[in-house]
Amino acid sequence: MKSLAFLCLVAVTCSAQWNVPTSGIPRTADGKPNLTAPAPRLADGRLDIGGIWEPVDNHLVMDIASDLKPGSVPFQTWAEQLYKQRRATESKDDPMGRCVPAGVPRSNAVPYPFKIVHTPIMTLVLYEAVQSFRQIFTDGRAIPKDPNPAWLGYSVGRWEKDAFVVESSNFNDNVWLDIFGHPATEQLRVTERFVRKDFGHMDIEVTIDDAKTYTKPWTVVLPLRYLADADLIEYICSENNKDLEHLVGK
Repeated sequence: MKSLAFLCLVAVTCSAQWNVPTSGIPRTADGKPNLTAPAPRLADGRLDIGGIWEPVDNHLVMDIASDLKPGSVPFQTWAEQLYKQRRATESKDDPMGRCVPAGVPRSNAVPYPFKIVHTPIMTLVLYEAVQSFRQIFTDGRAIPKDPNPAWLGYSVGRWEKDAFVVESSNFNDNVWLDIFGHPATEQLRVTERFVRKDFGHMDIEVTIDDAKTYTKPWTVVLPLRYLADADLIEYICSENNKDLEHLVGK
């Protein structure tokens, strides 16, 4: 398979190339970012999860369940059959190969940087990949009962001690959780717990809850690292995209 989703895996070192020193971050004696320094905090005492982050490696964007024991994904029967079909056809129908956003939680696992920005009423996540964004509302609102379905859903966030907890739902019915094709439906609800362990390392504990697709909720952990002295660059997915003609699968 030569889809865009696959080719992005080999291009991670080409992204975020401004090479401008990040101001205000801890550094070692030789001037390098000190990624093991204590995690910073906001003025109100909460952990600051802002900055530019990227996944530690690529394995969860390929197979979100790769850290789980074999056979432990609690598929509904039809969902397991669909997953096996997608594997057999080399994921030729992956929507990301057609330049749509990767969805949630896959957008956080794609090996391109993303920037988290705090504001008083929301937290923004700006993704370099496919030039997409999320608004995570933190003004106390609930998720609307009937919003427009979307690739990235609708997200609200809150703080539970040092964890930033994000609830997302109202996705469309064509979300792929990874390149291998773990499916999800419009009933998908994703809970993400962002926990910054030190300055340069953060985990996202992701719980997938979709009763139409899985018999019970299941959880994975996505480790991130801070990307210092860099910034996002423009990513126009459809520009010179020659992948579609090769999405033939089997």
